[in-house]
Amino acid sequence: MASSEEEVVEIGELIQKGINGARADDTKGMKGAIIDWITPKGLDWTNIQTQTKLMNGEIQVPGDQWPVFLYADYSYDPEDPWNGLLRSGLLVSAYKHIFTSPSSVDHEPKATRSRNAHIHGMRCMTKASIAYVATQARFGLTSAQIFSHTDLITDSE
Repeated sequence: MASSEEEVVEIGELIQKGINGARADDTKGMKGAIIDWITPKGLDWTNIQTQTKLMNGEIQVPGDQWPVFLYADYSYDPEDPWNGLLRSGLLVSAYKHIFTSPSSVDHEPKATRSRNAHIHGMRCMTKASIAYVATQARFGLTSAQIFSHTDLITDSE
């Protein structure tokens, strides 16, 4: 089947529009849901002063370090930085939210409609899908309203 260059460009633009729309949907859904999944050790979320310090930036994780939410039990081991990396409950919940369904975070998914993973032929987690979810979760934890590859807090390039 032969296609003109214009048709190929148009198809490419439609694909990019779909990608952008899916990313926006994932971001919108994650931004609200992720707040419910934050329970880091060492912080008292019922303490108004802690909340204020987090909101105004007095307490923050430097952008050049792996955020603690990526680690199992939200615990970083300085002797073994790879121990528990990309194994946090929050990351698993975010992955389920995006690739199965938002309701699958707390319950087994119902077979009412196709899941994103099934739609895209995913049979297993990939490095790219984990990186995508970690990026979405990281953005969900910021006060930023618009996703940018280089924000003032961290460089996600």
